Amino acid sequence: MKNKKKTTFDRIMSDAEQKKKFEKEYAQFLFSELLLEAMKEEHVSVRELAEKSGISTSIIQNMRSMKSTNITMKTMASLLKPLGYKLVAQKGRKTVPLTG
Repeated sequence: MKNKKKTTFDRIMSDAEQKKKFEKEYAQFLFSELLLEAMKEEHVSVRELAEKSGISTSIIQNMRSMKSTNITMKTMASLLKPLGYKLVAQKGRKTVPLTG
């Protein structure tokens, strides 16, 4: 059997610090993509979302452009609500709303 060479991704994931950094950035990427798509679907501009959510335009712009931001669940919920989404925790078939 031949030894398989590790891919770049496999090498990164085998380093605990690099893996943690990747997972954090990937979660930010996913949320940014969700926000962009939801804004597009609802035809909502950054300014409109800021007004509806109470979140500043600069924070929304930073999230859209993947600039490093540490946002709270409250901020996420505030941004998602005017776009028709809500935060939930799910385990199997059990779903618990995290926002009102």
